[in-house]
Amino acid sequence: MSDVGMSDAYVRNVIEAALLAAGTPLPLTELARLFADGARPSTQALRAALAELAAHYEGRGIELKETASGFRIQVRRELAAEISRLWPERAARYSRALLETLALIAYRQPITRAEIEAVRGVTVNPNIIRTVIERNWVRVVGHRDVPGHPELLGTTREFLDYFGLKSLDELPPLSEIRALADLNLQLGLAEDGSVPAEDASPAPPPSVAAGGLDGDATEGEDGAEEDELSAEGAGSRELVAGPRHLDD
Repeated sequence: MSDVGMSDAYVRNVIEAALLAAGTPLPLTELARLFADGARPSTQALRAALAELAAHYEGRGIELKETASGFRIQVRRELAAEISRLWPERAARYSRALLETLALIAYRQPITRAEIEAVRGVTVNPNIIRTVIERNWVRVVGHRDVPGHPELLGTTREFLDYFGLKSLDELPPLSEIRALADLNLQLGLAEDGSVPAEDASPAPPPSVAAGGLDGDATEGEDGAEEDELSAEGAGSRELVAGPRHLDD
């Protein structure tokens, strides 16, 4: 084996070991710091090693994923149901109210609690907002310049990392939502999922395509049982709909 080949294999092995040990996504700058100054690979070499790892994992149970904070090695999504049996006591389910609120924040940000309530048609229990903030999925990004100066909510890099996204541009568009007949009727959406020109001012609210939703949305206030994650664990992580941008 040539020195170049050994060097490439060494860089790849160090990166692989680091990603497995870290438990969190690692950016290129942190990966570069793993190597001594005199032998530090270039950004191009690091990306080449990452590409080789990604190709090596093709067809296997794990994959290399780039998220907002960097790169990580993770279980393939299609195997999540089987792997979740390692933790049978941790039901991987989220409440419908929390998912809908989180989706609205992700697609409509920056958004106030009152605007969330106007779209959903129910009062948002404070526990929902508290939960997503405590999990570092959502943060206060400012205040609306209206009486009362309500808080504006936006998503964080932790949100993107948790849901396996590099940016909000990777969220599926509204046109990919399935079974939206009732929602389309309520929102006045076109058949292709777009917002009619006369309704362009209010942004289209999102729905959620996720397994294990608890119940249907009802008038009044979200119930306490739907205020937080039903349990910890890797549940379905697909959010769908609307416009997007990230407020850092």
